[in-house]
Amino acid sequence: MSEASAGISRHSDGTVAPRVAAVVESVLMQSPVARALGIRLDALAPDHAELLLPFSMEHTTVADIVHGGVIATLIDIAGATAAFSNIDPDVVRSGATGNLSIQYLAPARSATLRAVAVVIRRGKRQVSTDVSVYAEGPDEGVLVAKALMSTTLF
Repeated sequence: MSEASAGISRHSDGTVAPRVAAVVESVLMQSPVARALGIRLDALAPDHAELLLPFSMEHTTVADIVHGGVIATLIDIAGATAAFSNIDPDVVRSGATGNLSIQYLAPARSATLRAVAVVIRRGKRQVSTDVSVYAEGPDEGVLVAKALMSTTLF
């Protein structure tokens, strides 16, 4: 399948097309939930997105541990961002999470979280994404969650 028939929009240098970046910013990063949690886009490339969630006591469940639902929301937005990073905005108008499976591996304590989302398979209407969430530390990040999700594009 050619990139044009798959609805893919990228520049020849491998960067995300400006119209696609604008869609990601306006639809995903400026969504009420992303703004309420303080989620920020840190890196965007075709089929790759990295989002940051600054630590806040408002995101915790017990003591300084970030609530699993907050982590799930970060994963969902990161996976959708990677899925939308390589679309043709003239073809794809919207999307929805079709499936989300998360493994929580370690507590996220008092740390900024980084979600790294990578598309592992892209079809015409279905995109599968692998998402890793790290609690950033002074030396390196600790893997706190790993997810596999699918996004349906329409």
